[in-house]
Amino acid sequence: MAVILTGANRNDVTQLRPLLEAIPKVRGKRGRPRQRPDVVLADRGYDHDKYRALVRELQIRPLIARRGTEHGSGLGKQRWVVEQTFALLHAFRRLRIRWEVRADIHEAFLKLACALICWRRLTSLR
Repeated sequence: MAVILTGANRNDVTQLRPLLEAIPKVRGKRGRPRQRPDVVLADRGYDHDKYRALVRELQIRPLIARRGTEHGSGLGKQRWVVEQTFALLHAFRRLRIRWEVRADIHEAFLKLACALICWRRLTSLR
């Protein structure tokens, strides 16, 4: 899981490539660490051919919901992953609204929350 912080009133889509590059390397049981994920799930806000092409340039398959279609037709069964990620981050109430004046403090809290979420998931798999 990776997060980055953008400026106020800035569209999140402009930070798609830096976000994909912020994903840390993950080591499996054998071999070199994986550089990037195989698939990227995104909601309707990222529905544009320009962003699909940008993701494909990184050798990642984009799975982006289409605008103008009825709900349930875009991400299908994978939609719960996107919604669950938002819900997990919103469980940390301090992260719902940025109260800190300094952006680096808020970003630190976001990254700490991501680390805690990943740690909880990994310990529950044992």
